[in-house]
Amino acid sequence: MLNKNQERELAYVVLIDGIEPIPGYDRVEHAIVGGWRVIVQKDQFKVGDPAIYFEIDSKVPADRECFAFLEKRNYKVKTLKMCKTISQGLLMHADDFGWHIARTFDTVCIIDNEQISHFANDESRFLTKLLGVTYADEDDNARKAPSVDKYKKMAMRHKKLFKNPFVQCIMRYEIGRKIMFFFFGKKKDKKNGWPTWVQKTDEERVQNMPWILTNDEKWIATEKVDGTSTTFTMKRKKFDKKELYVCSRNVCFDSIEKSCFYDSNVYWEMAQKYNIFNVLAQMLDEHPNEEWITIQGETYGAGVQRREYSILDHDFAAFNLIFSTQGRVGTKQMIDILTPYGIPCVPVIEYEMYINQFENVDAILAYAEGDSQLDGKPREGIVFRTLDGAKSFKAVSNSFLLKYHG
Repeated sequence: MLNKNQERELAYVVLIDGIEPIPGYDRVEHAIVGGWRVIVQKDQFKVGDPAIYFEIDSKVPADRECFAFLEKRNYKVKTLKMCKTISQGLLMHADDFGWHIARTFDTVCIIDNEQISHFANDESRFLTKLLGVTYADEDDNARKAPSVDKYKKMAMRHKKLFKNPFVQCIMRYEIGRKIMFFFFGKKKDKKNGWPTWVQKTDEERVQNMPWILTNDEKWIATEKVDGTSTTFTMKRKKFDKKELYVCSRNVCFDSIEKSCFYDSNVYWEMAQKYNIFNVLAQMLDEHPNEEWITIQGETYGAGVQRREYSILDHDFAAFNLIFSTQGRVGTKQMIDILTPYGIPCVPVIEYEMYINQFENVDAILAYAEGDSQLDGKPREGIVFRTLDGAKSFKAVSNSFLLKYHG
């Protein structure tokens, strides 16, 4: 689930939406949370109970006794096939942590040992940091760590000063940050700083938004490519200069020599392969009212993920084209703009469709199954976007998760 900053949370408080029997098994059952189905012990939960949910791809700390039962799985929470059915995630009771449940006539919450209330319907639900939950994949912990901009670098060098409440108040405002940087910033703080105008890429999973089934807008379905998120953005500078930023999901690289999580800097490789500097420079010339233009996509291939798409090198597929004034354009418009420049885009599964044609979340997940248009082998899933590009979410294939991430 994404928090208000569009960062993925791995552990949070939920309410049990439903309980379903598992045919042939009388000691366990499915607990339903949004669109997720989790195998639990029979009568462990009932509908409406608060619980703590741990998402797939997470890893719980080994030093907490309550997680000892996960030792044989290296404390990782993955998609599992058990009792001839799928179980995704982990549900635990407040009692497992020595916490308790507080109920009133109109609400329910979990109260931790610090006597802090965690409700299921606001930001207090998120427990990722409190419980020390990380990504199961060590590379993801690095790739998806919070990015560091020039202001954060400055603050890290002057920790005592920037803990001052007055200074923290100043830093809430752009003009305040600029003034503080004038006095305390350094050129090295700017180097590799994250471009603040770029919104990071992370789509919400359909299981966390089952209400989308009532949506009556038209959507476009594109293939989700299993790679590493890549951002190219160019911004106008003084004297008609243009500066290119080449980024992973959280890190900005100033050159191809800058090391990353792979044997080579695959992000700069794609920038050079598709002549991104000249492409974005030309696009800015053709759109004089735009301050910046951003292309985002997936770099995939050999050594990037377990799914290598049958190629020995690397390739790129764009999924976002964003203008400073227009915002994110629709997928069809993106394809029409980028194709003449020779920049490949994610494959389109269906150009116009309705989400409300699906009976439930399981039907959307079934639709996500299929073969990739890139190499004919299993695809990771589908990303759905409204035709104007404003809204989006993803559905990841369960069979793909079991094969490559299970």
